[in-house]
Amino acid sequence: MHNILEKPAKSMDAPAHDLAAELVAAYAHALDDMQMDAWPEFFTADALYHVTTRENHEAGLPIGIVRCLGRGMMTDRVKAFHSANIFEPHVYNHVIGRPAFSDTQSPGVLSVRSNFQIVRTMESGRMDLFAVGKYLDEVVLDEGRARFQKRVVVLDSRYVDILIVIPL
Repeated sequence: MHNILEKPAKSMDAPAHDLAAELVAAYAHALDDMQMDAWPEFFTADALYHVTTRENHEAGLPIGIVRCLGRGMMTDRVKAFHSANIFEPHVYNHVIGRPAFSDTQSPGVLSVRSNFQIVRTMESGRMDLFAVGKYLDEVVLDEGRARFQKRVVVLDSRYVDILIVIPL
């Protein structure tokens, strides 16, 4: 667990922190703008995307709500979004806190934590606070840009009222 009184990570320089913060923001903007085809490109080829609850995460349980191993699985989810999934149209609006950085055991990997809230707006105009939690990310420079090597989405609540069609 990250101690908030610890000094910021020094393993990577300020430009790397800026790139990681831009990655977190660009990811949210792409999803909020329904640019689903861009979603897999935010990740390395062998990345992990995992959505779980706080309860399961704190207990160290591997059980989650969504788990994609590699960009190929993410691309399949995008294809299903366009062709197979049937759902009431809706959009997200992410509100993301300032990223916090901590050292990792792996050189060239930046550990980033960002708290988030996602408001979901249905086609009817109804708005709900859909998800609240934290992103636990491992960010690397890949092909000259920052990408997620690992993104664990930890939801504060175990209640998810619909199938998560759009990534969080």
